[in-house]
Amino acid sequence: MATTPAPRNGETDVRLVVASSVFGTTVEWYDFFLYGTAAGLVFNKLYFPGSDPLVGTVLAFATFALGFLARPIGGFVFGHLGDRVGRKKILVATMLIMGTATCLIGLLPDYQMIGPAAPIILVVLRLAQGVAVGGEWGGAVLMATEYAPAGKRGLYGSFPQIGLAIGLTLGTGVLALLNAITSDAAFLSWGWRIGFLLSAVLVLAGLVIRVKVMETPAFRTMAAEEGTATVPAVELVRDKLSRRHLLLGMGSRFTEGVAFNAWAVFVISYGSGTLKLDRQPLLVGVMIAAAVMVVFIPVFGRVSDRFGRRRTFTTGAVTTLVLAIPALAALHSGNPVLITLSLVAVLGISYPVMYGPQAAFYAELFPISRRCTGISVVYQLSGVVASGLTPLILAYLAGRTGTTGIMVYLAATTVISVVCTLAIRQSDLFDDEEVRTSRPVKEVPRVS
Repeated sequence: MATTPAPRNGETDVRLVVASSVFGTTVEWYDFFLYGTAAGLVFNKLYFPGSDPLVGTVLAFATFALGFLARPIGGFVFGHLGDRVGRKKILVATMLIMGTATCLIGLLPDYQMIGPAAPIILVVLRLAQGVAVGGEWGGAVLMATEYAPAGKRGLYGSFPQIGLAIGLTLGTGVLALLNAITSDAAFLSWGWRIGFLLSAVLVLAGLVIRVKVMETPAFRTMAAEEGTATVPAVELVRDKLSRRHLLLGMGSRFTEGVAFNAWAVFVISYGSGTLKLDRQPLLVGVMIAAAVMVVFIPVFGRVSDRFGRRRTFTTGAVTTLVLAIPALAALHSGNPVLITLSLVAVLGISYPVMYGPQAAFYAELFPISRRCTGISVVYQLSGVVASGLTPLILAYLAGRTGTTGIMVYLAATTVISVVCTLAIRQSDLFDDEEVRTSRPVKEVPRVS
């Protein structure tokens, strides 16, 4: 069969791909985590009113978790389409779904106006957000990693990961600004809605960039030479190595998902609700930590190119756990400076040691023909517990056992992730040069 070489990608194409990946994931995560921040500050009061503030907070975080339950659905559906028709096409659809859902949340009347219909509609829109971000991540990181030059897959794969940090910075920053310039009554009445309605502007700009990007060279070459997988999910389950990588990949991600949602989401409601701290320093602290994260995600993505994904990821998992101890102590001290410094250390610097190399690490677990489905399942299915339930679990443990329960949970998830990460054999990782044989690289001194 004649070989159809992939078109050469010049620097302009690569820069456009990077810009599209970063901006697209920024919009998706801004929308997704704007909800998480608002859940502990607004939704518990407006959509789940009651005499017990704790019950309202738990219910608000339950809807937050529902978004993560929907993410595997988006991962399966759009992962399948990404392996069948290409990475690019699914990214336009996911951005439209996310932007529409977020804007509608900003327009949604509260419980006092329309009664039980308010939380029901909120849940439906949150599910739509989950489906959208579930399909976004896999396509976005593959656009970057499959365009990456030799020896720089970790660096290029980290670029869409930056979108999480920027999205978190914008999400918390916008709500912090609106909280600062409006009264409490105004913020609860209409101020918070501005942050959600801003999504329309971001989505429009993202679509303009995204439609200009070509399909990845790896996918085009694979489709031309071998054809796409008929049912990628079925092929994943049938293949012994793919099954192994699905399970180990989900286990390895456990502590990453828990760490992010502990220090970027739960910390705000725990500090302002349980510890009775002013919410403004907490919002600002998370925002500053997220801004620092923007710098360190590509740093550690590049480090993984030189020292290996497993070693880098494991180091980040252990370091983040160790730093959780002083971070909790700083939170209980109530000192805004100490809180900010601790959040910068654990969320801004240590967490990126895991998150920076993650995209390249998971992309190398699967062959190109079923890669979008594989990494989407790994990331999104594990996220149901690792990310979506974390604020809910930690809120329960904090109410029952205080910081002891929190630390035990963080330690347990770290052990699981470290064991699973080290169980992934370097010799079983896939390189795009192996597309014609679909066999893993047997000797990889440095995976490119």
